[in-house]
Amino acid sequence: MYTIAEMPEPLDAERRQRLLECETATIGHFRSSGFVDPEIRCQLDEVRIAGVAVTLSLPPGDGTLLNHAMRLLRAGDVLVIDRQGDRRHACWGGVLTDVGKRIGLGGVIIDGTATDRATLREYAFPVWSRGVSAMTTKLANQGGTMNVPVSVGGVVVRPGDVVVADENGVVVLPPDDVDAVIDHTLALQEQEERILERLAAGECLPDISGATTLVEVAMKPSN
Repeated sequence: MYTIAEMPEPLDAERRQRLLECETATIGHFRSSGFVDPEIRCQLDEVRIAGVAVTLSLPPGDGTLLNHAMRLLRAGDVLVIDRQGDRRHACWGGVLTDVGKRIGLGGVIIDGTATDRATLREYAFPVWSRGVSAMTTKLANQGGTMNVPVSVGGVVVRPGDVVVADENGVVVLPPDDVDAVIDHTLALQEQEERILERLAAGECLPDISGATTLVEVAMKPSN
């Protein structure tokens, strides 16, 4: 049985551009939720994407709904795929990479495996997965869901959530949190630049961060 819900609203260009300036590791300095299992890694280096999540849940071994979804996806979308525990069958490969590139798809996050790594690199197409596999899905016509909440890498992803992903990992943000996350992230990245300047000038990191003060206060004997 198939369930296909409406496509979510796309991410506006201004927010997307600002998110592309945000490093996931910086977001990790102040948020603890929304981070996908780090075993789901990018197959490219030095890449960052940001876009609205379009979700799929595929039965083990079956890629029928994924093939169908390629006619519905839009430029800038981030396809998030729940493989329902199947880590043996690769659902994404060279042909889908070609189609995704033509669409302008922002990227793909798979809680499972991909294949045709050489093609991913040739096309510079961003895919995050739990590795690669030579065994692929088939058009088994077993059903699945599209634009229904899924679980990927330990995170519940809802259609319309905003995904930011780079070589350090994947973070999923509720739409209402996006502006605050952007502002805080960019402020921290500017602060880090100032810290690096102070280090270059000869200051000591724990003096800048305040770590030494915290340790010294904690070690003082209580009266």
